[in-house]
Amino acid sequence: MTETTNPPSVTPPVPAIASEARQSMSPEDDEISLLDLLQVVADNLRLLVLGPLAAGLIALAITFAIAPTFTASTKFMPPQQQQSGAAAMLSSLGALGGLAGAASGLKNPADQYVAFLKSRSVQDALVDRFKLMERYETKFREDARRILDGNVQIAAGKDGLITIDVSDTAPQLAAQLANAYVEELSKLLNRLAVTEAQQRRLFFEKQLVNAKDNLIKAEQALKASGVNSSALKASPVAAVEGLAKLKASITAQEIRLESMRGYLTEFAPDFKQAQTELAAMRRQMASAEKEEPTAGANSGESDYIAKFRDFKYHETLFELFAKQYEVARVDESREGAEIQVLDLAQPPEKKSKPRKAMIALITTLATSIALLLFVFIRQAWRNACANPDVAAKVASLRSSMRRSKG
Repeated sequence: MTETTNPPSVTPPVPAIASEARQSMSPEDDEISLLDLLQVVADNLRLLVLGPLAAGLIALAITFAIAPTFTASTKFMPPQQQQSGAAAMLSSLGALGGLAGAASGLKNPADQYVAFLKSRSVQDALVDRFKLMERYETKFREDARRILDGNVQIAAGKDGLITIDVSDTAPQLAAQLANAYVEELSKLLNRLAVTEAQQRRLFFEKQLVNAKDNLIKAEQALKASGVNSSALKASPVAAVEGLAKLKASITAQEIRLESMRGYLTEFAPDFKQAQTELAAMRRQMASAEKEEPTAGANSGESDYIAKFRDFKYHETLFELFAKQYEVARVDESREGAEIQVLDLAQPPEKKSKPRKAMIALITTLATSIALLLFVFIRQAWRNACANPDVAAKVASLRSSMRRSKG
């Protein structure tokens, strides 16, 4: 009797079975997940369609209640500055000069005028001029400046032009404010010395005023001393006058050197030449003082000579400062200090905001995304609560919250 033996069955490894099961179920699970999502969307289709439309219509209705805002624009060209000595030296270096200018913080000159327009001085002038504290219903000037700054956009373009955009609910006021910015900038520039020529003009203007006051005092002192023939014989007028003019020239040259230090280095050819001229004047002065005729024993003659020399000194100093002042004025006029308005602001005919269609569209899209996330999260919560373990945990959490409230 023969026995039949069955071959032993080979059991595949457990990991291989799990892997095959996952591979066989993965596409099906994905299909079920997609179908579940579509089912959730279909179940809440009315909410997902009507909700965003209602939100968009409500937003559109609200925009009709908002007062329209109008924006007026003006564009102008700021005063053109001549190239200073330092800037000329940097530009002659080519690319290296550009690096040096960037390292030293040199920027577009139009940016400086933008800063002037945003300054507190200009804003305060506009607040007082148009009574913006009453219009904006603010108690403090600072709040009015803040609201004004939020309604104004000032930008300098690469073409060198500056644009001012002013927004307001009244189109006429928006245009007036935009044009007033340019007017207040002109007033501010008349008080400030911005360019090199303006700084020199302001400097010599102050020196000229002081020299005129000193000249008047010296002239009055000379008249009070009296003129007599013995004083003239003791010291000839020509000698005293020449010495006084030389002394005044030395003083003017010293002041000129101090002003040149502001825009020239000590190694500049013009600065060295001025130093050489000053040294020659001082040598001539020392030589003239040695040869100066001495006054007589009479104290009255000596007093007259001193006052006459002081008068000629201040007279010559006044003439020198007057010449330097006129030169600075000519240079300033050549720089073109006037602001040239390219586009004068006009009352706008169309409102700039609110953009009703854009607001309604954005509100509709945002509501659609929010509602879609809401229905997905709600369905996921319902599915989780259907699991007994999760339901037990949720019930325990709710009871704990009730006890903490009690």
